[in-house]
Amino acid sequence: MADRSRALRLAERIKVLAASALAKVVKDPDLGFVTFTDARVTPDLMQARLFYTVFGSEEDKALTVAILQKNTGRLRGEIGKQLSIRMTPTLELILDDVPENADDLNELLAEARRRDGEVEKLAKGAKHAGDPDPYIQKPQED
Repeated sequence: MADRSRALRLAERIKVLAASALAKVVKDPDLGFVTFTDARVTPDLMQARLFYTVFGSEEDKALTVAILQKNTGRLRGEIGKQLSIRMTPTLELILDDVPENADDLNELLAEARRRDGEVEKLAKGAKHAGDPDPYIQKPQED
Protein backbone atom coordinates (compact mmCIF):
# COMPACT_ATOMS: atom_id res chain seq x y z
CA MET A 1 0.00 0.00 0.00
CA ALA A 2 1.40 3.37 -1.03
CA ASP A 3 1.28 6.42 1.15
CA ARG A 4 -1.33 9.12 0.65
CA SER A 5 1.13 11.76 -0.53
CA ARG A 6 2.31 9.52 -3.36
CA ALA A 7 -1.28 8.93 -4.45
CA LEU A 8 -1.87 12.71 -4.50
CA ARG A 9 1.26 13.33 -6.56
CA LEU A 10 0.33 10.56 -8.98
CA ALA A 11 -3.20 11.95 -9.33
CA GLU A 12 -1.87 15.38 -10.24
CA ARG A 13 0.55 13.86 -12.75
CA ILE A 14 -2.22 11.77 -14.33
CA LYS A 15 -4.38 14.87 -14.72
CA VAL A 16 -1.61 16.70 -16.56
CA LEU A 17 -0.75 13.70 -18.74
CA ALA A 18 -4.40 13.10 -19.61
CA ALA A 19 -4.75 16.69 -20.81
CA SER A 20 -1.71 16.39 -23.05
CA ALA A 21 -2.63 12.88 -24.25
CA LEU A 22 -6.12 13.95 -25.24
CA ALA A 23 -4.92 15.80 -28.34
CA LYS A 24 -2.54 12.97 -29.30
CA VAL A 25 -4.83 10.00 -28.81
CA VAL A 26 -8.33 11.22 -29.58
CA LYS A 27 -8.38 12.37 -33.19
CA ASP A 28 -12.13 12.84 -33.40
CA PRO A 29 -13.17 16.26 -34.79
CA ASP A 30 -16.43 16.10 -32.81
CA LEU A 31 -14.58 16.15 -29.48
CA GLY A 32 -15.65 19.23 -27.56
CA PHE A 33 -13.57 21.53 -25.39
CA VAL A 34 -12.57 19.28 -22.47
CA THR A 35 -10.95 20.42 -19.23
CA PHE A 36 -9.75 17.94 -16.63
CA THR A 37 -10.67 19.46 -13.29
CA ASP A 38 -9.54 16.87 -10.78
CA ALA A 39 -7.98 13.43 -10.45
CA ARG A 40 -8.10 11.03 -7.53
CA VAL A 41 -6.07 7.86 -7.15
CA THR A 42 -6.83 5.08 -4.69
CA PRO A 43 -4.17 4.50 -2.01
CA ASP A 44 -3.12 1.22 -3.69
CA LEU A 45 -2.49 3.18 -6.95
CA MET A 46 -4.65 0.77 -8.95
CA GLN A 47 -7.58 3.02 -9.90
CA ALA A 48 -7.75 6.64 -10.97
CA ARG A 49 -10.82 8.82 -11.34
CA LEU A 50 -10.52 11.72 -13.76
CA PHE A 51 -13.12 14.46 -13.44
CA TYR A 52 -13.70 16.64 -16.48
CA THR A 53 -15.97 19.37 -17.77
CA VAL A 54 -17.10 20.01 -21.32
CA PHE A 55 -17.80 23.47 -22.70
CA GLY A 56 -20.78 23.67 -25.02
CA SER A 57 -24.38 22.66 -25.42
CA GLU A 58 -25.97 19.51 -24.04
CA GLU A 59 -25.57 17.82 -27.44
CA ASP A 60 -21.84 18.66 -27.46
CA LYS A 61 -21.49 17.29 -23.95
CA ALA A 62 -23.25 14.04 -24.80
CA LEU A 63 -21.13 13.53 -27.92
CA THR A 64 -17.91 14.32 -26.06
CA VAL A 65 -18.81 11.95 -23.21
CA ALA A 66 -19.37 9.14 -25.72
CA ILE A 67 -16.06 9.87 -27.48
CA LEU A 68 -14.13 9.93 -24.19
CA GLN A 69 -15.71 6.70 -22.97
CA LYS A 70 -14.79 5.05 -26.27
CA ASN A 71 -11.15 6.22 -25.99
CA THR A 72 -10.54 5.57 -22.28
CA GLY A 73 -8.22 2.64 -23.04
CA ARG A 74 -6.14 4.69 -25.45
CA LEU A 75 -5.83 7.47 -22.89
CA ARG A 76 -4.73 4.96 -20.26
CA GLY A 77 -2.11 3.54 -22.64
CA GLU A 78 -0.68 6.96 -23.43
CA ILE A 79 -0.62 7.92 -19.76
CA GLY A 80 1.07 4.59 -18.93
CA LYS A 81 3.87 5.34 -21.40
CA GLN A 82 4.63 8.61 -19.60
CA LEU A 83 4.38 7.35 -16.01
CA SER A 84 7.34 5.70 -14.37
CA ILE A 85 5.42 3.16 -12.31
CA ARG A 86 5.02 -0.57 -12.66
CA MET A 87 1.23 -0.68 -13.09
CA THR A 88 -0.84 1.97 -14.82
CA PRO A 89 -4.04 2.66 -12.88
CA THR A 90 -7.35 1.93 -14.55
CA LEU A 91 -9.09 5.13 -15.58
CA GLU A 92 -12.63 6.09 -14.76
CA LEU A 93 -13.76 9.26 -16.53
CA ILE A 94 -16.46 11.17 -14.66
CA LEU A 95 -18.29 14.22 -15.97
CA ASP A 96 -17.82 16.91 -13.32
CA ASP A 97 -21.04 18.78 -12.58
CA VAL A 98 -19.48 21.31 -10.21
CA PRO A 99 -19.73 24.27 -12.64
CA GLU A 100 -23.47 23.73 -13.13
CA ASN A 101 -23.96 23.33 -9.38
CA ALA A 102 -21.97 26.51 -8.77
CA ASP A 103 -24.20 28.43 -11.19
CA ASP A 104 -27.30 27.13 -9.41
CA LEU A 105 -25.83 28.07 -6.05
CA ASN A 106 -25.02 31.60 -7.28
CA GLU A 107 -28.61 32.01 -8.46
CA LEU A 108 -29.91 30.86 -5.08
CA LEU A 109 -27.60 33.28 -3.25
CA ALA A 110 -28.73 36.16 -5.47
CA GLU A 111 -32.37 35.30 -4.72
CA ALA A 112 -31.61 35.19 -0.97
CA ARG A 113 -29.93 38.62 -1.16
CA ARG A 114 -32.93 40.04 -3.01
CA ARG A 115 -35.36 38.66 -0.41
CA ASP A 116 -33.19 39.94 2.46
CA GLY A 117 -33.36 43.40 0.88
CA GLU A 118 -37.15 43.21 0.72
CA VAL A 119 -37.38 42.12 4.36
CA GLU A 120 -35.07 44.96 5.39
CA LYS A 121 -37.28 47.51 3.60
CA LEU A 122 -40.37 46.11 5.31
CA ALA A 123 -38.66 46.11 8.71
CA LYS A 124 -37.74 49.83 8.53
CA GLY A 125 -41.34 51.06 8.57
CA ALA A 126 -42.73 48.30 10.77
CA LYS A 127 -44.35 48.87 14.16
CA HIS A 128 -44.68 46.38 16.95
CA ALA A 129 -47.97 44.56 17.10
CA GLY A 130 -50.04 44.80 20.26
CA ASP A 131 -49.44 46.84 23.38
CA PRO A 132 -46.10 48.36 24.23
CA ASP A 133 -45.98 46.05 27.24
CA PRO A 134 -47.34 42.64 26.15
CA TYR A 135 -47.22 41.06 29.63
CA ILE A 136 -50.30 40.88 31.76
CA GLN A 137 -49.84 43.09 34.75
CA LYS A 138 -51.30 42.17 38.12
CA PRO A 139 -52.89 45.02 39.97
CA GLN A 140 -50.59 46.26 42.66
CA GLU A 141 -51.83 45.91 46.23
CA ASP A 142 -51.49 48.86 48.53
